[in-house]
Amino acid sequence: MTDIVVPVLGESVTEAIVATWTKQAGDPVAKDEMLVELETDKVSIEVASPTDGVLSKIVAAEGETVEIGALLGVVEAGAAAKTSAKDSAPAPAPAPAAAASEVKAMPSAARAMASSGTDPASVTGTGKGGRITKADVLSSAAKPVAPRDTGPREERVKMSRLRQTIARRLKEAQSTAAILTTFNEVDMSSIMASRNKYKDLFAKKHGIKLGFMSFFVKACVQALKDIPEVNAEIDGTDLIFKNYYDIGVAVGTEKGLVVPVIRNCDLLSMGGVEQEISNMGAKARDGKLTMADMSHATFTISNGGVYGSLLSTPILNTPQSGILGMHTIQKRPVVVNDEIVIRPMMYIALSYDHRVVDGKGAVTFLVRVKECLEDPDRLLFDL
Repeated sequence: MTDIVVPVLGESVTEAIVATWTKQAGDPVAKDEMLVELETDKVSIEVASPTDGVLSKIVAAEGETVEIGALLGVVEAGAAAKTSAKDSAPAPAPAPAAAASEVKAMPSAARAMASSGTDPASVTGTGKGGRITKADVLSSAAKPVAPRDTGPREERVKMSRLRQTIARRLKEAQSTAAILTTFNEVDMSSIMASRNKYKDLFAKKHGIKLGFMSFFVKACVQALKDIPEVNAEIDGTDLIFKNYYDIGVAVGTEKGLVVPVIRNCDLLSMGGVEQEISNMGAKARDGKLTMADMSHATFTISNGGVYGSLLSTPILNTPQSGILGMHTIQKRPVVVNDEIVIRPMMYIALSYDHRVVDGKGAVTFLVRVKECLEDPDRLLFDL
């Protein structure tokens, strides 16, 4: 018998709700086949079977709240499915219905309500089975007024858990960090020429297209080395300087914005960066990203240019101290050697935490990024 337990759920997450069992007791299962989906305040997690066999028992029913290491079910390795076993196995017990006076809440939500004096009856639960999550408590505190009535040409739709988390984290960033944004512009001629020159050879060797993002990742790594406070974070009254470069790359999906992390970008080649970006992008589109894939970035890059954005002020992904915003490439007249010429230009923006990064450091960082992008040979020689 092999126990199926709740895995580590990610940074600061200690509990989850059993959302959906894809198998019933007595069903045959294959190794690495998804058995159950867990929901947290941050992400959905799929738990797979560790071996071939039969799901002999379901311990945690749909709707139950479980903690890390809790038993979800049992797989009998190597067993063959039997109809009689399946028929006789008890079906997963439904989550007990709450009495009219009982309000179900996850432990973190219960603690938040107790500390703030919030009446549980005033909070609408959006978790599985109507359970109250910590996000629900924070949302209720932020919006004490009753929701307005909708008109005949309006539609009220419950926010997804991911959208609630995005909204909460963005508001937390604005509330806790002293965010300031500085701008510059980049002549993309050199990058575009290098890309056109080597794109076929690059695709032949690495099996993927050569995009712009790898140039920006490498340029940011170079600038982070020169201006280390942009790669730091505040911890109480201390500053933690990171001597590694894990870059988050913001990706838009149908469910919302996610930020997978490319690890150790200073040690990766351009091909390695592009391969990791491709892999993470595919996982994001397929909904396969894990908390580990999206945790502990030291710096973030957001590319609004793919949607046509000409200029923006990106919001920090706290506790990081910096985020670079890329924008659309637009041909504009510029002055080069006292002559007006047409060049493909991109505005770039650095939003930074002014508590950590001074204005001089922020401007210098953005100038270093600009220099590396306009003269990519600098990246080869670590200049």
